[in-house]
Amino acid sequence: MSPTPARPPTHSAEIYNLSRGPETTTQRVQRLQTEARMLAQEQVEALDRELNALAVRALEIAEGGEAYPAGIRELASRIATDLPQKAQTLRAILERTRRG
Repeated sequence: MSPTPARPPTHSAEIYNLSRGPETTTQRVQRLQTEARMLAQEQVEALDRELNALAVRALEIAEGGEAYPAGIRELASRIATDLPQKAQTLRAILERTRRG
């Protein structure tokens, strides 16, 4: 079980034209909403990476043999299976929201 490679964030930066004058309230709200969406996307992408990293660690414990109690190995095995699926669901939702 190998984690899915993380995609680099895709952000578009806007250069503000100083000769344009101050931004209106509507423009400011739109800019702040765009920034909030970008930050939320970054946080979801970080969670995706962390879930996959935890799945790898759980698999190591699950396959760790007698050094770990049987109940812990079994639980770690279930976690190692479950977390990549959860991360995939996160990615799918994020992709859908990017498109629409």
